[in-house]
Amino acid sequence: MTTTKKTVLAALMLSVLGGVSLGGAAFARGADGMEMGDGMGPMAMFDFAAVDADKDGKVTEAELQAFRAAEVAGIDADKDGKITAAELKAMHMVRLEARATEMADRMIARLDADGDGTLTAAELAARPAPAGMFGRIDADGDGAVTEAEIAAAREKMMAMRGGDGEGGRRGGGHHRGWFFGGGN
Repeated sequence: MTTTKKTVLAALMLSVLGGVSLGGAAFARGADGMEMGDGMGPMAMFDFAAVDADKDGKVTEAELQAFRAAEVAGIDADKDGKITAAELKAMHMVRLEARATEMADRMIARLDADGDGTLTAAELAARPAPAGMFGRIDADGDGAVTEAEIAAAREKMMAMRGGDGEGGRRGGGHHRGWFFGGGN
């Protein structure tokens, strides 16, 4: 197993065993575990209604503990009381699939010029780059961008957002394709 896989697995296990607390359904968006309030702390995207079981407008410690227990039980597919890497992977795959579906639906809604619910190659190719982005990345003004210019722009963006440039939603990995066709 590679060091990266071991690190990811360890982080996942810590998040589950150390307190699945308020993960998954308790966050409005944290489906991939990376968008927990954009630096505003884990409570920023807290889905209060999901944890407030009796709907009295208050979350008690008991409700929080019950929510956590139900979430862990939901991850434990074979109900053996242990969370395996395969169970964690399955949980994340479900969440990622839901996010991918949402992204695809938004792309079709935004780019489907003829309104048929699908994208043609022409509709997909015609999507605009963010206004002025090409000019801002083209540091030397030669009408073309190099990998170095894209990397420099990415680093500048990550520095402005407080990211570390090491991948994930706050780092370079998520945004690698944002300008030329990745990202949504």
